[in-house]
Amino acid sequence: MYKDSIMDELRQIERDVVEGEKRLAEQEALLIELKRSNESTIKAQAQFEMMRKAQLDREQRQQCLLSLLHP
Repeated sequence: MYKDSIMDELRQIERDVVEGEKRLAEQEALLIELKRSNESTIKAQAQFEMMRKAQLDREQRQQCLLSLLHP
């Protein structure tokens, strides 16, 4: 049962990692567009940094779950 709950959480975090990468790419594209248009990137850059931190947290959780399955 323990392994099943880890697998369930791992499947969810893997979906979250993929979705996070997609959102990061979209935010990066927004930053590029703002720079091209000579618009302020301060808010978009701050959002990108927050998103990147959250993504790193998800990736660390993913690695932790994988290490529990394969000690």
